[in-house]
Amino acid sequence: MMGKTITEKIIGSHTQAKVETGSFVVVSVDSAFLQDGTGPLCLKKVSELSIKQLHPPKKCAIFLDHASPSPKMELSNDHKLLRDFAKEHCFYLSDIGEGICHQVMAERFVAPGEIVVGADSHTCTGGGLGAFATGMGSTDIAVAISLGYTWLKVPLQINVELKGNLSAGVYPKDIILHLIGKIGAEGAGYRSLEFSGQTISTINIEDRLCLSNMAVEAGAKAGIMPSDEKTYEFLKAQGRGNEWKELSADMNAVYESKIEIDCSSLVPQIASPHTVDNICAVKEREGIKIDQVLIGTCTNGRLSDLRTTVEILKGKRVKTRLIILPASTSIYLAAIKEGIIETLISSGATILPPGCGPCVGIHQGVLGDGEVCLSTANRNFKGRMGNPNAEVYLSSPATAAASALTGKITDPRHFMSK
Repeated sequence: MMGKTITEKIIGSHTQAKVETGSFVVVSVDSAFLQDGTGPLCLKKVSELSIKQLHPPKKCAIFLDHASPSPKMELSNDHKLLRDFAKEHCFYLSDIGEGICHQVMAERFVAPGEIVVGADSHTCTGGGLGAFATGMGSTDIAVAISLGYTWLKVPLQINVELKGNLSAGVYPKDIILHLIGKIGAEGAGYRSLEFSGQTISTINIEDRLCLSNMAVEAGAKAGIMPSDEKTYEFLKAQGRGNEWKELSADMNAVYESKIEIDCSSLVPQIASPHTVDNICAVKEREGIKIDQVLIGTCTNGRLSDLRTTVEILKGKRVKTRLIILPASTSIYLAAIKEGIIETLISSGATILPPGCGPCVGIHQGVLGDGEVCLSTANRNFKGRMGNPNAEVYLSSPATAAASALTGKITDPRHFMSK
């Protein structure tokens, strides 16, 4: 009997239809969410459906995170609309400053084996917890929160096997940048990336969330990790240990293809403007002057990322504007208790409230003409940070911190202890 992939197991448990690659199925939804950028259009579509009584999934949330707090009255009116809808329909509301949707979803809602849909392309972050999590357009999310179901085309699956231990100065962000550079921005188009291998078993959930977060930058529908003991410990720490279940692909599961990466041989990676798959080693871009560094976002705004940053910055002063963006209130508070925030401020950093901030170029850190930013975010498209006349590079928090100290792109291994 042919074995099943994680993708096939999850979709199969949520539909009565036969799950075959390329087939269209209707599936029940466990969690659905929207945010302040896509939410207003979603609610307009809900109204157009003219459904008298909504039948939403068990877990529904609305996030005010992209303009947090709002910089202008139009966005404030959008926030009011979303707050009122959440109150009327008893949806969970994550208000300004509480965190980025993908991080808060991981902390509060996403569980292994679930189908999670969100009106945001980086919904695939939830795959770090063993869920089939995928971003959809506002109209599809309107249907999901109204009926509790959605449709899917069962994607092809690619197995990404990660082998070996990471060297000093190399982090999971470098793995995913390397993978995207290897297969290209469309290399996993409408496919599910399923990660496996010895490396996965050694990294924590925060790092797995980082890998899953950027699966969409290779065109993937989802980026899924196995659910194991580390998944259980993470959920237990959030008070949700009862939601854990073990989940992995069968040994004889059949994939469209397999990609093997020797992580022990990787060096720090960087994405140059203006595409995420424009990847090379950091050492090939060393010396390029930068004006701003952003460390945070839904990709690298977690506690382990801030700890890595402090290890490099402690006792030193930066030579660029340095913006720090914790991904959620819980991360922010933990960083305060550990003294991380004090150290960062002493090094010259500016701390922003949890949210998307400069990553989406709405406010808080928009670049000037001709300026260069090194960011730990997931996208560096032209104009992504609010100015099409600026340039954005992407890297790990370690590379970003090291570069903030020198004022130019710098390999973090220069600051690593021997």
